[in-house]
Amino acid sequence: MALITMRQAITDALREEMRRDERVFIMGEEVGVWGGTYAVTRGFFDEFGAKRVRDTPISEMAIGGVSAGAAMNGLRPVAEFMTINFAFLALDQMINHAAKVHYMFGGQIKCPVVYRAVGGGGRQLGATHSHTPDAVFAHFPGLIVISPSTPYDAKGLLKSAIRSEDPVLFIEHHTLYQIRGEVPEGDYTVPIGVSNVRREGRDVTLIAYAQGAQVAMEAADQLAREGIEAEVIDLRSLRPLDMEPVLASFRKTFRAVIVEEGYRSYGVGAEIAARLQEEGFDYMDAPIKRVAQYEVPLPYSRELEQSALINKDRVITAVKEIL
Repeated sequence: MALITMRQAITDALREEMRRDERVFIMGEEVGVWGGTYAVTRGFFDEFGAKRVRDTPISEMAIGGVSAGAAMNGLRPVAEFMTINFAFLALDQMINHAAKVHYMFGGQIKCPVVYRAVGGGGRQLGATHSHTPDAVFAHFPGLIVISPSTPYDAKGLLKSAIRSEDPVLFIEHHTLYQIRGEVPEGDYTVPIGVSNVRREGRDVTLIAYAQGAQVAMEAADQLAREGIEAEVIDLRSLRPLDMEPVLASFRKTFRAVIVEEGYRSYGVGAEIAARLQEEGFDYMDAPIKRVAQYEVPLPYSRELEQSALINKDRVITAVKEIL
């Protein structure tokens, strides 16, 4: 096992898959000569050349459309959107083309494209560069949506995404790029659509993903020092959504707090709460709590931005309210 950052894990996954399969290529703004805005593809241009590491114009519509077309024609593109906010410009290509072509042509055409996008707040990037709109994309059947919280999952899930026959949106939270974790040095994959029990507990279930999973783990550690054992379920994938570990944990703890960085209204947490109520009502001993970003455009001021985001103290407060 190697102890590496999530950034390195993603870089390693891309490099290994490009070496393994010559159909894999990367495209996006500044991914080539510059090495990527977040330095994920640094050195790729020199190793693989301009044909497989393609700098594009500043047009997410073009990136989304060309990559989908290339995938339909037998290649395996990994298209990078500099931030997930810019992916809104490619919604038609992602939702009406990549996500639907397999269905609309009776399974005759596949679209194995991976869209990489950096999301989330916490880096003072302002209101238009700090979205967490994951629920928007997860709403549409046909598009797989993944958002890992650890280097191990990031590498294994990205490899699975590149090898998948379906279009995948792979969301990377930029505040997680520097976190470190153990990652196998050999080839491995993590299955898409399988939630992970990050921490076992008996008193309350914390359900989260991406940055929210890190916040949930921090809250669980502090709660444990107070004698409260929280079980943490990391969703990893939003579509498909694996509820079995969530329900199994809920049947044990009878209480749940959902932690998400997106807005509370119409979000991922609302979907999970609805499913818990539908499928686990007999085990519910307290209202399901949701901890989410406050519903304002994220301010540029660091103090104001941090006050709007989720944190462990808000999670701990929610847990104690239902115990």
